[in-house]
Amino acid sequence: MLVQTLAGDSFNANCYLVASETSRRCLVIDPGVQAERILTAVREGGFSVAWIVLTHAHVDHCSGLAPLREATGAPFAAYQADDPAEPPLAPHLIIPGLSFTPFRLPFAPDRRLNDGEVLIMDDIELTVLHTPGHSADSICLHGHGVVFSGDTLMRGKIGAVLPGLFPGYDHGRLLDSIHRILLPLADETIVYPGHGRATTIGEERAHNPMLGREAR
Repeated sequence: MLVQTLAGDSFNANCYLVASETSRRCLVIDPGVQAERILTAVREGGFSVAWIVLTHAHVDHCSGLAPLREATGAPFAAYQADDPAEPPLAPHLIIPGLSFTPFRLPFAPDRRLNDGEVLIMDDIELTVLHTPGHSADSICLHGHGVVFSGDTLMRGKIGAVLPGLFPGYDHGRLLDSIHRILLPLADETIVYPGHGRATTIGEERAHNPMLGREAR
């Protein structure tokens, strides 16, 4: 399995190309960078896009979704994402005068992922781990000694939680997701996060100050 990281543009979120070494087909995880950058990386790697997958439907992780899907025709998958036909949820403002419109996907997912199911592409198999807390639809993708953690777990920190600003933010649920689902993974598991550099489960268990003593 080949993993290529495209660091974010204005939102500083990571996009990952996860490719089969044999078929040269790839998954695009979190297309939150300019679609042309993704397409260039795909061409230069000699890949073809089989699936587009979201770890969660925040705009910094899927801003390039529509043009990438149009250019490649690849289907995309997300966990219980809101149907774009539904009206957006009105946020509960926690800062006086703050205005925010929740992001809506431009179209419904071709495949709605469920906790525990396995996303298979040729010789790549990634298990869907539902890890709510940063958002209600947050997932991680685990397999082949790595986990793509979205904004659930990052190097030295965890996902932002601002109750009421985005639907699904819940600090307690986020910590539960990390402790119950991610920290039991093997120490050597490489963590490819939604923002920042890669790390390992063992490194975060031992040194992440946001996880508390019980993580050690």
